[in-house]
Amino acid sequence: MKPILYSYYRSSCSYRVRIALNIKEIDYDYRSVHLVKEGGEQFKPEYVELNPKSEVPLLIHEGVEISQSMAIIDYLDRSFEGINLFPKKDHKRAKCIELCEIINSGIQPLQNLKVLKEIVSRFKLDKAEKKQWGQFWIEEGFHALEKNLAKTAKTFSLGDKVSAVDCFLVPQVYNANRFGIDMDRFPTIKKVNEHCLSMKEFIDAAPEQQEDAV
Repeated sequence: MKPILYSYYRSSCSYRVRIALNIKEIDYDYRSVHLVKEGGEQFKPEYVELNPKSEVPLLIHEGVEISQSMAIIDYLDRSFEGINLFPKKDHKRAKCIELCEIINSGIQPLQNLKVLKEIVSRFKLDKAEKKQWGQFWIEEGFHALEKNLAKTAKTFSLGDKVSAVDCFLVPQVYNANRFGIDMDRFPTIKKVNEHCLSMKEFIDAAPEQQEDAV
């Protein structure tokens, strides 16, 4: 049975999983959950029943629901044949997860839709201030990520083999571009991103390629 992915085209967390599915060459069914339309389809009772956190992505496979992009990508890597997204050796696997988490925990949550809506509402921020908030946290995280990748990257984030880090990095650079970040300040991140975006697996996972893109 094919996995089912509940996704929103512009969700960077969903974008990560789409990349992973493509790299692993896994055929899947796409189900759109629009995070803005009608107040957000993620809050509809039938979706909350599947994912009480009211977020995307959500993967359903063999009757099991898995949310959170890190858990989903780890599941795909352990359950399907193909390229290993997480290295097998303990220290390399730990480094891979560390670099993913700089984005997953340290950058993306602070500039995602839910957080931005809350800070605008609570602190009455205007558009410029909202943008500055996002820019601050992306740049703060990118400075750390750039230093790390300067030690580990070649054509990809971890040497010459694609990994889960690249699944996280490309969507975050997509977000950085939306926030007007000067990527020339982060040359290693920029180089890896550009190489990844030359590959079909990444091109096909891009937001504008999804059926719910508007």
